[in-house]
Amino acid sequence: MTHRNGLDDRILVVDDDHRLVRLLRASLEQAGHQVVVAYDGETALHSLRRQRPDLVVLDLMLPDRDGWDVTRVIRRDAALAETPIIMLTARVEPHYRITGLELGADDYVTKPFHPGELIARIRAVLRRTQGGLVASKLIRAGNSLMDVDDHRVEVRGQEVHLTPTEFGLLRALAERPGHALTRSEMIEVGLGYSYEGVERKVDSHVHNLRRKLDEGGVPEDLIETVFGVGYRLAANETSPPFGGTEAGRTS
Repeated sequence: MTHRNGLDDRILVVDDDHRLVRLLRASLEQAGHQVVVAYDGETALHSLRRQRPDLVVLDLMLPDRDGWDVTRVIRRDAALAETPIIMLTARVEPHYRITGLELGADDYVTKPFHPGELIARIRAVLRRTQGGLVASKLIRAGNSLMDVDDHRVEVRGQEVHLTPTEFGLLRALAERPGHALTRSEMIEVGLGYSYEGVERKVDSHVHNLRRKLDEGGVPEDLIETVFGVGYRLAANETSPPFGGTEAGRTS
């Protein structure tokens, strides 16, 4: 297995839910990872042998060979045995988790989940299995700093405390400065498929987000309302708000 220092590790996502796979692929690619997908166990094993991913996100309930069987095959194959596995399933009963870990899974995530949590778990597993540190993704805007991995926003060195929902919405906008997102896009990109609210609640979250940023010293008009569409992060020619990333810090 070839390690690529964390941010561009190749992740194999195995799940027969095509919508979930699309959302995970988008989230992982935005976080800097390469993504390979498979929708059944046989294809997953073929991809493992051909692509040699750095980690597998594996659903248990697959249409042919289930996740348990795929895990057994991986752990018995000398060429694949060290591949980290994170099991992903709707089965929440404790004995499923115990069985998965006993078979050799490195972590076990139950549905529904937030993509940000899964990404954090992926990076934690990669840190353990690769024996190194994974660089955090930092997005800077003048005197403001957003740490995507640690879910922190700082203004002039002081942390601005955001709820997970507010952070997710800000991240969706921050990674596309100057681009208008609909409320539905903000939910899908920033919060993931498990978000249970309705689109009109986005307005309330944005209102609170603007207030908190303004109290921290960020202009309230950083987040612009685009009538008939949704919201965007204001583009600034001299200092693009949250524009650009840094990888100079390790977590």
